[in-house]
Amino acid sequence: MNNTIKILSGQIWLSLLLVTFLSACDGTNSEQTLSSKDAHGESSEAEPEKGPHQGRLLKEGDFTLELAIFETGVPPEFRAWATKNDKALSPDEVDLNIKLTRLGGKIDDINFTQQGDALRGDTVIYEPHSFVVTINATHNGATHTWEYDNFEGRTKIETAVAEALDIETTVAGSVVMQKTISVYGQITANSERLSKINARFDGTIKSVLASQGEQVRKGQKLATIESNESLQLFTITSPINGVISQRDANVGEQTNGRQLFTIMDTRSVWAELSVFPADLAQVKMGARVTITDTTSGHTVKGKVSQINPLAEVDQSVKVRVVLDNKKGQLRPGRHISGTITVGKHTAALAVKRSGLQAFRDFTVVYAQIGEEYEVRMLELGLQAGEWAEVLSGLEPGTRYVSENSYVIKADIEKSGAAHDH
Repeated sequence: MNNTIKILSGQIWLSLLLVTFLSACDGTNSEQTLSSKDAHGESSEAEPEKGPHQGRLLKEGDFTLELAIFETGVPPEFRAWATKNDKALSPDEVDLNIKLTRLGGKIDDINFTQQGDALRGDTVIYEPHSFVVTINATHNGATHTWEYDNFEGRTKIETAVAEALDIETTVAGSVVMQKTISVYGQITANSERLSKINARFDGTIKSVLASQGEQVRKGQKLATIESNESLQLFTITSPINGVISQRDANVGEQTNGRQLFTIMDTRSVWAELSVFPADLAQVKMGARVTITDTTSGHTVKGKVSQINPLAEVDQSVKVRVVLDNKKGQLRPGRHISGTITVGKHTAALAVKRSGLQAFRDFTVVYAQIGEEYEVRMLELGLQAGEWAEVLSGLEPGTRYVSENSYVIKADIEKSGAAHDH
């Protein structure tokens, strides 16, 4: 009872802390050009003025530059149009350079060439579109400079708050992933550890000294029998340590050559697992198996010791695993689930699946740089166990949020997600 109260108190405390934090801090995944305070003392940001191509208008004196991220039929790239005194300038009259400073200090240096009536950037703008934008446009010897923040999927959390919220991080790198298949089945008695007991001579059962379900020791008396021929008494004893799983002996009955007791040594049990035809070719003798009792949640490991050559009615094939059960935590008859390791895959780069979140149409993790966190859009490959292979979207050596990443997601969503196009 006291443990339950402590757990509930901890959960309530974490929830309250999260609510307080998300209510108190301002996220930074938005464009920031001008900032002012409204009547309530809250920060309000001016929406950038848009031009005829739905790009951001940047003005200095009588010179205007319209800048847009263009991605119709091509990977995202910058397109720009310049005017002077509201008259369109030919692209070859303007020398344009843009630098994108990303979280962590990496800079994308973009130069422009003429394409039709527009200036076209020479660099793909990869996700996330989150950076400080620095623009230098030169026309007739005059250079016009602008700088603004275009942040998305980014927030800042103080170290002490991150620790209090149990935000854990891991460095992304190479991982050997175990390829597995899922299986289901049941714990059964190890028939190689069963002892079936009969009387040596037919006779009358005079006493029964053990009951079904009782734990017995090797040599323990189970019953006494009076021989029909000699009329002498003899004793039946247990040949092994175990549990009486079946008793068919009662005082006054004749033995008649029948089985009187079945004793099961439960220190070893079998896991009988069903493998379906599509997966069977991958399963090999000795393959590692992880098994979970679906009732208790208890997990054990073992190896495939037998693959039944005969198929069941549903075309599945039984695979057997011998399990140590000295602690008695596995009970015959219980339903189990499991995974069988069928191979290995070395992923050059992988992240923990516990850190994955959804952002727009992407699956992401949140990279950590100092006290700032920002989305990284991932292309994933194989997912197995706790790992997900990363094919693109993340640089090796990046520290990312691997546990409680929902905290980061909640703070970013609270602030909205601007995306300058």
